[in-house]
Amino acid sequence: MRDLPAALGEFGWNVTVLTPSYGHFHTLPGARHLGSVQIEFRLAREKLGVYVVPGSAAGVRNIVFDHEGFDSQGGNIIYSEDGPTRPFASDASKFALFGAAAAAWIEKLDQQPDVVHLHDWHAAFYLLLRHYADHYEHLRNIPTVFTIHNLSYQGTRPLKGDESALEAWFPGLRYEPDEVADPVHDDCINPMAMAIRLADRISTVSPTYADEICRPSDPEHGFIGGEGLEELLAAARDEFRLVGILNGCYYNGPKGRRPGWQRVLGMVADQLAAWPDTAAHRVAARTLANLPKRRPAHVLTSIGRLVSQKASLFFEKTPDGPPAIDQLLDQLGKKGVLILLGSGEKTYEDAMLDAAKRHENLLFLCGYSEALADPLYRAGDLFLMPSSFEPCGISQMLAMRAAQPCVVHGVGGLKDTVNHGRSGFVFGGDTTSEQAGQFVASVERALELKADDHDQWQKICIRAASARFSWSQSARETVEKLYGHA
Repeated sequence: MRDLPAALGEFGWNVTVLTPSYGHFHTLPGARHLGSVQIEFRLAREKLGVYVVPGSAAGVRNIVFDHEGFDSQGGNIIYSEDGPTRPFASDASKFALFGAAAAAWIEKLDQQPDVVHLHDWHAAFYLLLRHYADHYEHLRNIPTVFTIHNLSYQGTRPLKGDESALEAWFPGLRYEPDEVADPVHDDCINPMAMAIRLADRISTVSPTYADEICRPSDPEHGFIGGEGLEELLAAARDEFRLVGILNGCYYNGPKGRRPGWQRVLGMVADQLAAWPDTAAHRVAARTLANLPKRRPAHVLTSIGRLVSQKASLFFEKTPDGPPAIDQLLDQLGKKGVLILLGSGEKTYEDAMLDAAKRHENLLFLCGYSEALADPLYRAGDLFLMPSSFEPCGISQMLAMRAAQPCVVHGVGGLKDTVNHGRSGFVFGGDTTSEQAGQFVASVERALELKADDHDQWQKICIRAASARFSWSQSARETVEKLYGHA
């Protein structure tokens, strides 16, 4: 949402990005009030403020809608956690309101857009109103493109009987249940499934992921595919509505030098001091104090969200018995350290904290810091990304850009960006246990190559840094494969 609009501008497209304010964006410096839109929502006439907000890309117009329904408890929080009994309840209401605001705003524009490009289930409610609301009938003349970033999040809610339900948001809307319903739970709306059915064109963020999601998930064999939507996606593929377009990365910034070990330690210490006092941060501070003052032989890094998709293979037991994280760190021993920066689901945060307590060579930084991420990409010798599935992935691109080879699971965008043995290391496996074992073995082989064949290792580093996955190419394919055919 930040980079593709800017790249589209290179091809002469005038792009406007619409987002909710989340109670914050409309107050950013330079924000300007444009007016308002009014919509019918939950049997009330709601008025939303419309603001234009400066962004990082020249030529891209950023519009935010402000309403108390976009505010989150705690402030500046985009997604809400409602618990297992009411998944997506707060967020679905928030984004249903957003979809209605977007439809109302687009409907009143003097010049209609050539295409409306929607991203993930959060934007799918625009299609609901475009397709079924009589007063938005002319929006059907504007082609729509729907991009799937992650099928694991589908936004499923009841059709009725709850304050966060389709008929509560839009009472009286005459819709076709078969076109909006979840494929399994026909008493629920599935915004992701609805968008796949109703959008003119569909894309995913890598070619391999586009292929994977047309097949059913098979957790027993460690394969994550269509997550229940594979039949809809296979039908879209057969109708030539589905394509995979790899996300990009920018390469025009300053390269920057590899930071020295003492500088890395100092930056970590500064970040820990800035974060609140928690058990995880206290363990990290203790680990940091005990790390060697001279750079270890191997510095491994990993940066990403601690969620099942990204972290489960770390804790999967290998065929040898121990979980991958323990076996990997035991093999690394005193020769190296793994610095892991990330936060997410409490289950995985707690599991990683337990591992950090057991292993002095695991520096677990529970949080996220842009200022710390960039030097870690440049400082590491080997980047670990054992995702169970990966629609595209950006972390591997950023590590490669900084000449840090990656060990990745051969799925989705990871398979499309890392060339095994040439620009990095790719592992597989027919079960999650095999995948965990091959993950550990791949790290071991990579470090053996680094230690034993300096010339070959340098070639891999150079190839990683030379790989290019440009936003210009992504934008060109978006125009040619999506906008030109929507």
